[in-house]
Amino acid sequence: MEPGNKSTTSCLERLKMKGAVIDKISSFLGELVGTAILVFLGCMGCVKNDSFPNNHLQMVLNFGLVIMIAVQCFACVSGSHLNPAVTLAAFIYKMISLPMAAVYVVGQMLGGFIGYGLLKLVLPDNAINVKGAEHGLCVTVVHDDLSGAQGCAIEAIITGILVLVCCGVWDPRNAKFHDSVPIRFGLAVACLACSGGPFTGASMNPARSFAPALWNFDFTDHWVYWVGPLIGSAIAAYSFKIVFRREAPEEKPNNKLRAMEEVPLS
Repeated sequence: MEPGNKSTTSCLERLKMKGAVIDKISSFLGELVGTAILVFLGCMGCVKNDSFPNNHLQMVLNFGLVIMIAVQCFACVSGSHLNPAVTLAAFIYKMISLPMAAVYVVGQMLGGFIGYGLLKLVLPDNAINVKGAEHGLCVTVVHDDLSGAQGCAIEAIITGILVLVCCGVWDPRNAKFHDSVPIRFGLAVACLACSGGPFTGASMNPARSFAPALWNFDFTDHWVYWVGPLIGSAIAAYSFKIVFRREAPEEKPNNKLRAMEEVPLS
């Protein structure tokens, strides 16, 4: 190979490597900002005290709509996982490498921490620490009538269902039907939160539970929100991959239609 060609090839390889690094940084920032938005707006919608009335339906719809916003903004950047359980499913589904999955989780954890920190900065103290409340704003705990194991099972099941929705979106047969994914995903989260919320808070997301727990230094039942979602995610993703995933069938060209298109005004 001539010296000039070697130099050109080397330059192109460096540009590709630089582009790959920029893509990884962009994905990291997408997960960070997206998760910050999720925690900030989602937990803001959970404020409930004498000054700010609220109800369960309003809270779950708010979380669903926040998910819709985050997915719409960052799905094209990083896939908008916003959740270590979803990232684990993507790794099992072979959509992301292990090192990149680690980058995603770090971005999600840091984003959740920043989002809740901003919330504490802009809201009054009586919104974060409600008088008479046992736990701080948005700290997820298992209902007193349930055991930790029951709470863990609920989190595993609802997170598994959430991951099934993700796997359905990722299935090659659905490659052409992504336009309404933010709306569908947001409604799915709202439905699951409406069902599981009264029992565990329906976190389905370790990053979403970790940030309020850390800022309030309240880790009551916190293991439930790591063990449950991650187990549910792994089982659902692996099951869908083995049982349901199929490659998209090849589309046969329509020769008659092609011939008509070649004739003006046919």
